[in-house]
Amino acid sequence: MDVLIIGSGGREHALALALKKSPRLGRLFIAPGNAGAADIAQQVALAVGDHRAVIDFCRRETIGLVVVGPEAPLVAGLADDLEAAGVACFGPSRAAARLEGSKGFAKDFCREFAIPTAAYRRFRALEPALAYLREKGAPIVVKADGLAGGKGVVVAAALAEAEAALRSMFDGAFGAAGAEVVIEDVLEGEEVSFFALSDGERAVPFASAQDHKRVADGDAGPNTGGMGAYSPAPIMTEAMSARVMEEIIAPTIAGMRARGAPFRGALFAGLMIGPDGPKLIEYNVRFGDPEAEVVLARFQGDLLELLLGCARGALPKASPLFSDQTALTVVLAATGYPGPPVKGTEIRGLERAAATPGVIIHHAGTRREGGRFLADGGRVLAVTALGASVGEAQNRAYAAVDAIDWPEGFCRRDIGWRAIARERGPDALQSNGMERTIAGRRT
Repeated sequence: MDVLIIGSGGREHALALALKKSPRLGRLFIAPGNAGAADIAQQVALAVGDHRAVIDFCRRETIGLVVVGPEAPLVAGLADDLEAAGVACFGPSRAAARLEGSKGFAKDFCREFAIPTAAYRRFRALEPALAYLREKGAPIVVKADGLAGGKGVVVAAALAEAEAALRSMFDGAFGAAGAEVVIEDVLEGEEVSFFALSDGERAVPFASAQDHKRVADGDAGPNTGGMGAYSPAPIMTEAMSARVMEEIIAPTIAGMRARGAPFRGALFAGLMIGPDGPKLIEYNVRFGDPEAEVVLARFQGDLLELLLGCARGALPKASPLFSDQTALTVVLAATGYPGPPVKGTEIRGLERAAATPGVIIHHAGTRREGGRFLADGGRVLAVTALGASVGEAQNRAYAAVDAIDWPEGFCRRDIGWRAIARERGPDALQSNGMERTIAGRRT
Protein backbone atom coordinates (compact mmCIF):
# COMPACT_ATOMS: atom_id res chain seq x y z
CA MET A 1 0.00 0.00 0.00
CA ASP A 2 1.28 3.47 -0.90
CA VAL A 3 1.12 6.04 1.91
CA LEU A 4 1.35 9.84 2.07
CA ILE A 5 2.44 11.58 5.28
CA ILE A 6 1.46 15.22 5.74
CA GLY A 7 3.89 17.35 7.76
CA SER A 8 7.48 18.46 8.12
CA GLY A 9 8.59 17.97 11.72
CA GLY A 10 10.26 15.41 13.91
CA ARG A 11 6.90 13.73 14.46
CA GLU A 12 6.56 13.11 10.73
CA HIS A 13 10.12 11.75 10.50
CA ALA A 14 9.28 9.38 13.38
CA LEU A 15 6.07 8.30 11.63
CA ALA A 16 8.00 7.64 8.43
CA LEU A 17 10.57 5.51 10.24
CA ALA A 18 7.85 3.47 11.96
CA LEU A 19 5.73 3.02 8.81
CA LYS A 20 8.80 1.95 6.84
CA LYS A 21 8.96 -1.21 8.98
CA SER A 22 5.51 -2.41 7.85
CA PRO A 23 5.52 -5.36 5.43
CA ARG A 24 2.37 -3.87 3.88
CA LEU A 25 4.03 -0.63 2.87
CA GLY A 26 4.67 0.07 -0.80
CA ARG A 27 5.84 3.57 -1.67
CA LEU A 28 6.10 6.22 1.04
CA PHE A 29 5.60 9.93 0.24
CA ILE A 30 5.88 12.92 2.55
CA ALA A 31 4.66 16.48 1.99
CA PRO A 32 6.73 18.49 2.53
CA GLY A 33 9.00 16.48 4.86
CA ASN A 34 12.52 17.53 5.84
CA ALA A 35 16.13 16.63 5.08
CA GLY A 36 16.06 13.53 7.29
CA ALA A 37 12.71 12.15 6.19
CA ALA A 38 13.82 12.57 2.56
CA ASP A 39 16.21 9.63 3.07
CA ILE A 40 13.31 7.20 3.57
CA ALA A 41 10.34 8.86 1.84
CA GLN A 42 9.85 10.69 -1.43
CA GLN A 43 9.32 14.39 -0.78
CA VAL A 44 6.36 16.01 -2.52
CA ALA A 45 5.96 19.74 -3.13
CA LEU A 46 2.27 19.96 -2.21
CA ALA A 47 0.46 22.99 -0.85
CA VAL A 48 -1.21 21.14 2.03
CA GLY A 49 -3.81 23.86 2.38
CA ASP A 50 -4.94 23.15 -1.18
CA HIS A 51 -7.12 20.12 -0.51
CA ARG A 52 -7.90 19.61 -4.20
CA ALA A 53 -4.18 19.37 -4.97
CA VAL A 54 -3.73 16.79 -2.22
CA ILE A 55 -6.69 14.75 -3.51
CA ASP A 56 -5.43 14.91 -7.09
CA PHE A 57 -2.01 13.69 -5.99
CA CYS A 58 -3.57 10.80 -4.03
CA ARG A 59 -5.62 9.72 -7.03
CA ARG A 60 -2.69 10.04 -9.42
CA GLU A 61 -0.38 7.98 -7.20
CA THR A 62 -3.11 5.56 -5.92
CA ILE A 63 -2.44 6.47 -2.30
CA GLY A 64 -4.08 3.96 0.04
CA LEU A 65 -3.72 5.99 3.25
CA VAL A 66 -2.95 9.59 4.16
CA VAL A 67 -1.43 10.12 7.62
CA VAL A 68 -1.86 13.70 8.82
CA GLY A 69 0.80 14.70 11.34
CA PRO A 70 0.00 18.28 12.48
CA GLU A 71 -3.24 19.64 13.84
CA ALA A 72 -3.89 22.58 11.49
CA PRO A 73 -4.84 20.52 8.39
CA LEU A 74 -7.22 18.43 10.53
CA VAL A 75 -8.92 21.50 11.99
CA ALA A 76 -9.20 22.80 8.41
CA GLY A 77 -11.10 19.66 7.34
CA LEU A 78 -8.51 17.83 5.24
CA ALA A 79 -9.68 14.44 6.53
CA ASP A 80 -13.29 15.24 5.51
CA ASP A 81 -12.30 16.17 1.97
CA LEU A 82 -10.09 13.11 1.56
CA GLU A 83 -12.82 10.78 2.83
CA ALA A 84 -15.36 12.41 0.50
CA ALA A 85 -12.97 11.69 -2.37
CA GLY A 86 -12.62 8.05 -1.34
CA VAL A 87 -9.13 8.34 0.17
CA ALA A 88 -8.61 6.80 3.62
CA CYS A 89 -7.17 9.25 6.15
CA PHE A 90 -5.69 8.73 9.60
CA GLY A 91 -6.89 11.76 11.51
CA PRO A 92 -10.24 13.07 12.75
CA SER A 93 -12.86 15.06 10.87
CA ARG A 94 -13.13 18.82 11.19
CA ALA A 95 -15.97 18.39 13.70
CA ALA A 96 -13.99 15.95 15.85
CA ALA A 97 -10.81 18.04 15.57
CA ARG A 98 -12.60 20.86 17.42
CA LEU A 99 -11.45 19.10 20.57
CA GLU A 100 -8.08 20.71 19.86
CA GLY A 101 -9.12 23.52 17.55
CA SER A 102 -11.19 25.28 20.23
CA LYS A 103 -10.28 25.12 23.90
CA GLY A 104 -13.65 26.61 24.76
CA PHE A 105 -15.42 23.86 22.84
CA ALA A 106 -13.31 21.25 24.61
CA LYS A 107 -14.12 22.67 28.06
CA ASP A 108 -17.85 22.77 27.30
CA PHE A 109 -17.60 19.20 25.99
CA CYS A 110 -15.96 18.07 29.24
CA ARG A 111 -18.71 19.68 31.28
CA GLU A 112 -21.42 18.02 29.17
CA PHE A 113 -19.91 14.54 29.44
CA ALA A 114 -18.60 14.75 33.03
CA ILE A 115 -14.93 14.53 32.10
CA PRO A 116 -12.78 15.79 34.99
CA THR A 117 -11.02 19.07 34.21
CA ALA A 118 -10.34 22.50 35.73
CA ALA A 119 -13.11 25.02 36.37
CA TYR A 120 -13.19 27.70 33.66
CA ARG A 121 -14.89 30.66 31.96
CA ARG A 122 -14.88 31.76 28.30
CA PHE A 123 -14.51 35.41 27.18
CA ARG A 124 -14.66 37.30 23.89
CA ALA A 125 -13.96 40.77 25.31
CA LEU A 126 -11.13 42.16 27.43
CA GLU A 127 -12.93 44.03 30.21
CA PRO A 128 -15.14 41.15 31.44
CA ALA A 129 -12.11 38.87 31.31
CA LEU A 130 -10.05 41.32 33.37
CA ALA A 131 -12.85 41.60 35.93
CA TYR A 132 -12.99 37.80 36.26
CA LEU A 133 -9.21 37.62 36.65
CA ARG A 134 -9.26 40.16 39.46
CA GLU A 135 -12.07 38.26 41.14
CA LYS A 136 -10.22 34.93 40.94
CA GLY A 137 -6.65 36.10 41.61
CA ALA A 138 -3.45 34.21 40.82
CA PRO A 139 -2.07 31.71 40.08
CA ILE A 140 -4.36 31.21 37.12
CA VAL A 141 -4.22 29.92 33.53
CA VAL A 142 -4.96 32.05 30.46
CA LYS A 143 -5.43 30.27 27.10
CA ALA A 144 -6.02 31.46 23.55
CA ASP A 145 -9.03 29.52 22.30
CA GLY A 146 -7.59 28.47 18.94
CA LEU A 147 -4.41 26.92 17.57
CA ALA A 148 -1.25 28.75 18.63
CA GLY A 149 1.53 26.24 18.01
CA GLY A 150 1.77 25.24 21.67
CA LYS A 151 2.49 28.83 22.72
CA GLY A 152 -0.99 30.15 23.48
CA VAL A 153 -1.07 29.12 27.14
CA VAL A 154 0.16 31.32 30.00
CA VAL A 155 0.36 29.91 33.51
CA ALA A 156 0.43 33.15 35.47
CA ALA A 157 1.91 33.16 38.95
CA ALA A 158 0.93 36.80 39.45
CA LEU A 159 -2.13 38.82 38.49
CA ALA A 160 -0.08 41.30 36.46
CA GLU A 161 1.28 38.45 34.33
CA ALA A 162 -2.25 37.15 33.69
CA GLU A 163 -3.51 40.62 32.76
CA ALA A 164 -0.61 41.12 30.36
CA ALA A 165 -1.35 37.77 28.73
CA LEU A 166 -5.01 38.70 28.28
CA ARG A 167 -4.18 42.05 26.73
CA SER A 168 -1.67 40.45 24.39
CA MET A 169 -4.18 37.86 23.19
CA PHE A 170 -6.99 40.33 22.62
CA ASP A 171 -4.50 42.66 20.89
CA GLY A 172 -3.87 39.96 18.28
CA ALA A 173 -0.69 38.21 19.42
CA PHE A 174 -2.13 34.93 18.12
CA GLY A 175 -4.39 36.34 15.44
CA ALA A 176 -7.84 34.77 15.22
CA ALA A 177 -6.78 32.10 17.74
CA GLY A 178 -6.93 34.73 20.48
CA ALA A 179 -10.30 36.25 19.55
CA GLU A 180 -11.74 34.17 22.39
CA VAL A 181 -9.90 33.38 25.62
CA VAL A 182 -10.40 30.66 28.21
CA ILE A 183 -9.47 31.40 31.83
CA GLU A 184 -9.24 28.38 34.07
CA ASP A 185 -8.15 27.35 37.55
CA VAL A 186 -4.74 25.82 38.04
CA LEU A 187 -4.41 22.08 38.48
CA GLU A 188 -1.77 20.73 40.84
CA GLY A 189 0.06 17.46 40.32
CA GLU A 190 2.22 15.89 37.66
CA GLU A 191 1.72 16.38 33.93
CA VAL A 192 1.48 13.40 31.59
CA SER A 193 0.84 12.96 27.87
CA PHE A 194 -1.45 9.98 27.30
CA PHE A 195 -2.16 8.58 23.83
CA ALA A 196 -5.01 6.39 22.64
CA LEU A 197 -6.01 5.24 19.16
CA SER A 198 -9.66 5.18 18.15
CA ASP A 199 -11.69 4.00 15.17
CA GLY A 200 -14.74 6.01 16.21
CA GLU A 201 -16.38 3.17 18.13
CA ARG A 202 -13.72 2.09 20.59
CA ALA A 203 -10.26 3.12 21.72
CA VAL A 204 -7.11 1.35 22.89
CA PRO A 205 -4.33 2.85 25.01
CA PHE A 206 -1.21 3.48 22.98
CA ALA A 207 1.51 4.91 25.22
CA SER A 208 2.42 7.63 27.71
CA ALA A 209 5.16 10.24 27.80
CA GLN A 210 6.25 13.32 29.72
CA ASP A 211 7.08 16.48 27.81
CA HIS A 212 9.24 19.46 28.79
CA LYS A 213 7.40 22.51 27.49
CA ARG A 214 9.46 25.42 28.79
CA VAL A 215 12.47 26.61 26.89
CA ALA A 216 15.13 26.59 29.63
CA ASP A 217 16.55 24.26 32.29
CA GLY A 218 14.60 24.08 35.50
CA ASP A 219 11.37 24.58 33.54
CA ALA A 220 12.08 28.27 33.19
CA GLY A 221 11.14 30.67 30.41
CA PRO A 222 8.22 30.69 27.97
CA ASN A 223 6.28 27.68 26.72
CA THR A 224 7.43 26.10 23.47
CA GLY A 225 6.21 23.31 21.21
CA GLY A 226 8.32 20.98 23.39
CA MET A 227 12.04 20.83 24.25
CA GLY A 228 12.22 17.11 25.01
CA ALA A 229 10.32 14.10 26.29
CA TYR A 230 10.62 10.57 27.59
CA SER A 231 8.42 7.49 27.49
CA PRO A 232 6.91 5.73 29.34
CA ALA A 233 5.84 8.12 32.10
CA PRO A 234 6.59 6.37 35.43
CA ILE A 235 3.47 7.78 37.07
CA MET A 236 1.25 5.99 34.54
CA THR A 237 0.89 2.66 36.31
CA GLU A 238 -1.50 0.05 34.94
CA ALA A 239 -4.08 1.18 37.48
CA MET A 240 -3.73 4.85 36.54
CA SER A 241 -3.86 4.06 32.82
CA ALA A 242 -7.07 2.11 33.40
CA ARG A 243 -8.56 5.11 35.22
CA VAL A 244 -7.62 7.43 32.36
CA MET A 245 -9.23 5.12 29.83
CA GLU A 246 -12.42 4.82 31.92
CA GLU A 247 -12.77 8.41 33.15
CA ILE A 248 -11.41 10.43 30.21
CA ILE A 249 -10.80 8.52 26.97
CA ALA A 250 -13.94 6.32 26.87
CA PRO A 251 -16.40 9.16 27.64
CA THR A 252 -14.65 11.34 25.08
CA ILE A 253 -15.06 8.75 22.32
CA ALA A 254 -18.65 8.07 23.37
CA GLY A 255 -19.43 11.79 23.59
CA MET A 256 -18.08 12.57 20.14
CA ARG A 257 -20.02 9.65 18.69
CA ALA A 258 -23.18 10.91 20.40
CA ARG A 259 -22.59 14.32 18.84
CA GLY A 260 -22.44 12.74 15.39
CA ALA A 261 -18.68 13.34 15.04
CA PRO A 262 -17.00 9.98 15.74
CA PHE A 263 -13.33 10.41 16.56
CA ARG A 264 -10.95 8.43 14.34
CA GLY A 265 -7.26 8.90 14.89
CA ALA A 266 -4.81 9.57 17.70
CA LEU A 267 -6.35 11.15 20.79
CA PHE A 268 -3.65 12.80 22.88
CA ALA A 269 -4.86 13.78 26.33
CA GLY A 270 -2.69 16.21 28.24
CA LEU A 271 -3.33 15.23 31.85
CA MET A 272 -2.62 16.38 35.36
CA ILE A 273 -2.28 13.50 37.81
CA GLY A 274 -3.16 14.87 41.23
CA PRO A 275 -4.33 13.56 44.59
CA ASP A 276 -7.85 13.03 43.22
CA GLY A 277 -6.66 11.17 40.15
CA PRO A 278 -6.39 12.26 36.49
CA LYS A 279 -7.83 15.51 35.16
CA LEU A 280 -7.76 16.76 31.60
CA ILE A 281 -5.62 19.82 30.86
CA GLU A 282 -6.38 19.81 27.14
CA TYR A 283 -7.00 17.59 24.14
CA ASN A 284 -4.81 17.16 21.09
CA VAL A 285 -6.09 15.28 18.05
CA ARG A 286 -2.79 13.91 16.71
CA PHE A 287 0.50 12.52 17.94
CA GLY A 288 2.54 15.02 19.91
CA ASP A 289 5.94 16.37 18.99
CA PRO A 290 8.39 15.51 20.57
CA GLU A 291 6.29 12.78 22.21
CA ALA A 292 5.91 10.90 18.91
CA GLU A 293 9.67 10.49 18.69
CA VAL A 294 9.88 8.64 22.02
CA VAL A 295 6.60 6.73 21.76
CA LEU A 296 7.25 5.42 18.24
CA ALA A 297 10.87 4.54 19.10
CA ARG A 298 9.41 2.02 21.58
CA PHE A 299 6.57 0.73 19.39
CA GLN A 300 7.04 -2.88 18.24
CA GLY A 301 4.05 -3.58 15.99
CA ASP A 302 2.86 -2.82 12.48
CA LEU A 303 1.98 0.87 12.60
CA LEU A 304 0.42 0.87 9.14
CA GLU A 305 -2.05 -1.84 10.18
CA LEU A 306 -3.07 0.18 13.25
CA LEU A 307 -3.47 3.52 11.48
CA LEU A 308 -5.37 1.97 8.59
CA GLY A 309 -7.68 0.20 11.05
CA CYS A 310 -8.48 3.54 12.71
CA ALA A 311 -9.16 5.18 9.34
CA ARG A 312 -11.45 2.36 8.19
CA GLY A 313 -13.34 2.06 11.47
CA ALA A 314 -11.92 -1.37 12.23
CA LEU A 315 -9.17 -1.05 14.83
CA PRO A 316 -7.35 -4.38 15.39
CA LYS A 317 -8.41 -6.06 18.63
CA ALA A 318 -4.88 -6.84 19.83
CA SER A 319 -3.30 -4.23 22.13
CA PRO A 320 -0.30 -2.35 20.71
CA LEU A 321 3.08 -3.69 21.86
CA PHE A 322 5.96 -1.62 23.16
CA SER A 323 9.53 -2.24 24.22
CA ASP A 324 10.27 -2.28 27.95
CA GLN A 325 13.06 0.18 27.29
CA THR A 326 12.82 3.90 28.00
CA ALA A 327 13.12 6.36 25.15
CA LEU A 328 14.26 9.95 25.74
CA THR A 329 14.55 12.76 23.22
CA VAL A 330 16.39 16.07 23.44
CA VAL A 331 15.27 18.83 21.09
CA LEU A 332 17.93 21.05 19.53
CA ALA A 333 16.52 24.44 18.63
CA ALA A 334 17.88 27.39 16.69
CA THR A 335 19.01 30.57 18.41
CA GLY A 336 16.02 32.86 18.88
CA TYR A 337 13.45 30.11 19.47
CA PRO A 338 10.63 30.28 20.61
CA GLY A 339 10.81 33.68 18.95
CA PRO A 340 12.01 34.13 15.35
CA PRO A 341 14.78 31.56 14.84
CA VAL A 342 18.10 32.06 13.04
CA LYS A 343 17.93 30.01 9.82
CA GLY A 344 20.49 28.82 7.30
CA THR A 345 23.27 27.81 9.67
CA GLU A 346 25.14 24.58 8.96
CA ILE A 347 24.82 21.49 11.16
CA ARG A 348 27.80 19.11 11.22
CA GLY A 349 28.50 15.82 12.93
CA LEU A 350 25.12 14.16 12.37
CA GLU A 351 26.64 10.87 11.17
CA ARG A 352 28.92 10.76 14.22
CA ALA A 353 25.95 11.44 16.52
CA ALA A 354 23.80 8.77 14.84
CA ALA A 355 26.57 6.21 15.45
CA THR A 356 26.00 6.48 19.21
CA PRO A 357 24.50 3.12 20.37
CA GLY A 358 20.72 3.21 20.71
CA VAL A 359 20.36 6.67 19.13
CA ILE A 360 17.99 7.92 16.40
CA ILE A 361 18.39 11.41 14.94
CA HIS A 362 14.96 12.77 14.05
CA HIS A 363 15.04 15.79 11.75
CA ALA A 364 12.51 18.59 12.09
CA GLY A 365 13.42 22.03 10.78
CA THR A 366 16.21 21.01 8.39
CA ARG A 367 16.94 21.28 4.70
CA ARG A 368 19.76 19.97 2.54
CA GLU A 369 21.92 22.17 0.34
CA GLY A 370 24.33 20.05 -1.65
CA GLY A 371 25.94 17.79 0.90
CA ARG A 372 25.26 20.13 3.83
CA PHE A 373 22.45 20.06 6.40
CA LEU A 374 21.11 23.51 7.24
CA ALA A 375 18.79 24.72 10.00
CA ASP A 376 15.43 25.79 8.59
CA GLY A 377 13.11 26.23 11.56
CA GLY A 378 12.78 26.73 15.29
CA ARG A 379 12.95 23.17 16.59
CA VAL A 380 15.53 21.66 14.26
CA LEU A 381 16.51 18.18 15.54
CA ALA A 382 15.21 15.66 18.05
CA VAL A 383 18.01 13.43 19.34
CA THR A 384 16.34 10.26 20.63
CA ALA A 385 17.93 7.43 22.60
CA LEU A 386 16.77 4.11 24.04
CA GLY A 387 18.07 2.69 27.31
CA ALA A 388 17.28 0.30 30.12
CA SER A 389 16.48 3.29 32.36
CA VAL A 390 15.78 6.98 31.96
CA GLY A 391 19.29 7.70 33.17
CA GLU A 392 20.87 5.44 30.56
CA ALA A 393 18.71 6.87 27.77
CA GLN A 394 19.57 10.39 28.90
CA ASN A 395 23.31 9.66 28.91
CA ARG A 396 23.13 8.28 25.39
CA ALA A 397 21.03 11.16 24.10
CA TYR A 398 23.36 13.82 25.47
CA ALA A 399 26.43 11.94 24.22
CA ALA A 400 24.91 12.17 20.73
CA VAL A 401 23.98 15.83 21.24
CA ASP A 402 27.58 16.59 22.17
CA ALA A 403 28.78 14.92 18.96
CA ILE A 404 26.82 17.46 16.88
CA ASP A 405 28.72 20.55 15.77
CA TRP A 406 26.18 23.37 15.60
CA PRO A 407 27.20 26.52 17.49
CA GLU A 408 23.97 28.29 16.57
CA GLY A 409 21.81 25.64 18.25
CA PHE A 410 20.86 25.09 21.88
CA CYS A 411 19.04 22.56 24.04
CA ARG A 412 17.95 21.94 27.59
CA ARG A 413 20.39 19.85 29.62
CA ASP A 414 17.87 18.46 32.12
CA ILE A 415 15.44 16.39 30.02
CA GLY A 416 14.13 13.54 32.15
CA TRP A 417 14.99 15.17 35.49
CA ARG A 418 11.83 14.05 37.24
CA ALA A 419 12.11 10.37 36.27
CA ILE A 420 15.83 10.28 37.04
CA ALA A 421 15.14 11.72 40.47
CA ARG A 422 12.61 8.94 40.97
CA GLU A 423 15.19 6.35 39.94
CA ARG A 424 17.54 7.75 42.60
CA GLY A 425 14.85 7.71 45.28
CA PRO A 426 12.36 10.09 46.96
CA ASP A 427 15.08 12.16 48.65
CA ALA A 428 16.52 13.08 45.25
CA LEU A 429 13.09 14.16 44.00
CA GLN A 430 12.56 16.43 47.01
CA SER A 431 16.07 17.91 46.89
CA ASN A 432 15.61 18.74 43.23
CA GLY A 433 13.25 21.52 44.27
CA MET A 434 10.90 21.06 41.31
CA GLU A 435 8.76 18.23 42.61
CA ARG A 436 5.39 19.95 42.11
CA THR A 437 3.64 21.00 38.93
CA ILE A 438 0.94 23.66 38.70
CA ALA A 439 -0.97 23.39 35.43
CA GLY A 440 2.10 23.33 33.26
CA ARG A 441 4.51 25.32 35.47
CA ARG A 442 6.88 23.14 37.46
CA THR A 443 7.87 24.83 40.71
